[in-house]
Amino acid sequence: MEPSTPVTPIQPVKLEVRNLRKTYPGTVALDDFSAEMHGGHVYALLGKNGSGKSTLVKCISGAVIPTSGELFLNDRKLELKAPGDALAAGIAIVYQELSLVLDFTVAENILIGRYFKKGPGGSIIDWARTNQKAAEILAALRIDIPVTAKASSLSVGQRQMIEIAKAMSYNPSVLILDEPTSALAQFEVESLFRVVQRSREQGLIVIFITHKLNEIRGVADQVTVIRDSRFVGTIPIAEATPRTLVGMMFGDTQVLRRPDNLPVADEVVLEVEHLTRGQKFQDVSFSLRKGEILGIAGMLGAGRSELLRSIFGADPVDSGRIVVHGTPVTHPEIPAMKALGLAMTPENRKDEGLVQMLSIKDNLSFASLTGIAALGFINDRRQAPVVQRWIRELQIKVTSAEHPVSSLSGGNQQKVVVGNWLNTAPSIVFFDEPSRGIDVQAKQQIFQIMWDLSRRGLSVVFVSTELEELMEVCHRILVMDRGRITRETTPEQTSLDQLYAMCMEA
Repeated sequence: MEPSTPVTPIQPVKLEVRNLRKTYPGTVALDDFSAEMHGGHVYALLGKNGSGKSTLVKCISGAVIPTSGELFLNDRKLELKAPGDALAAGIAIVYQELSLVLDFTVAENILIGRYFKKGPGGSIIDWARTNQKAAEILAALRIDIPVTAKASSLSVGQRQMIEIAKAMSYNPSVLILDEPTSALAQFEVESLFRVVQRSREQGLIVIFITHKLNEIRGVADQVTVIRDSRFVGTIPIAEATPRTLVGMMFGDTQVLRRPDNLPVADEVVLEVEHLTRGQKFQDVSFSLRKGEILGIAGMLGAGRSELLRSIFGADPVDSGRIVVHGTPVTHPEIPAMKALGLAMTPENRKDEGLVQMLSIKDNLSFASLTGIAALGFINDRRQAPVVQRWIRELQIKVTSAEHPVSSLSGGNQQKVVVGNWLNTAPSIVFFDEPSRGIDVQAKQQIFQIMWDLSRRGLSVVFVSTELEELMEVCHRILVMDRGRITRETTPEQTSLDQLYAMCMEA
């Protein structure tokens, strides 16, 4: 496809989504969604996690084929079987995960696969024309980045704008931006907003997916809300108060409460003081008491998982101090933190918490090998009762502990990760998104495990993007935004919609 310099569309642009539906076995990801969007507007697309936002934009961008329904662009019905079909029709998407080739230049990335050629049979890349075209595209968007700069030399914000320039090089009518600011500094966010406004001035439909209300006011003029896979409505930004938006996103939601018999002692078991790690998180301080379940809320890119990893010693810290049971730790490392009583179930259980090809038995034993191995060899007589204990106590559904852990459901795999670390007899357990990718029943079983730990006097730090889970499970909740703790509350003091507003307004 020949690259184009972005220009203002001659005719008004209109995108219609009619009765779009996408189902998977046992799940309705998008349910009879209908909406209409017009050029020259930036539409903020809002919805809580699992509401159907990602499915909707994947259907519009050709990455997912809907089960039923229709898409129209400028009254022309679209048949999108792949992302290339969407690009050809005039729909471009920039995902949160950047896709630049870091060893390539800016121009190479913008026009990748579409370089100008010269010579016999067009066998030689014409770098002068390629660079000139890339410079024209950047100039049209008022992006001041040299086309010969390597992508590896750019900041995250600059890379994000090059991704937008690459999308705009196809001269689209619709531009979709998926959480584009989650990893950007404030000055980079402002630069990105200028590029978005320029796209709107050119008459495009811009769909801007975000969780932050302050971003919405800075970039959007319309807000479209999706709830439970259905279209709720589109309202002008002037009417989009936090109360209105959260009401549209949640409706009447009932949140269960944790059991009453989970006492929290006065004893502080973990103190984090002014902990900092580059741009990931800064000056974080909090304490954790014996028996407490402490939740950390926040949107994507807030720094929650990075904070847990650094406290546990999986990633380095630049400054700050950690005190575990009265023992100060300046430079945490996993063996030392494990010896002090910390355990952690990671967010990515399949790659970081389990070895898929090995048995359930082995995966339940990795963190406690020193206790069940003699002279470097695993002692089966020591291992068997430990494995059977956690299969029984955690109600892990297995036909044989010798089977590969990959044969288990997501919920049972998560229980294996938990059992593996409970074998180390910890006093503090970090749960990072433990309910991701598991069914409702398995989620409740994981929550029951946390409550049982609390009853036994163990302490828990629980990170989840699902704010309902934090409200149901935790004694206390910290709100984290852009690497900093911004609020502290409890489920008794805060409603679900208020907590969501705290995260969005932070």
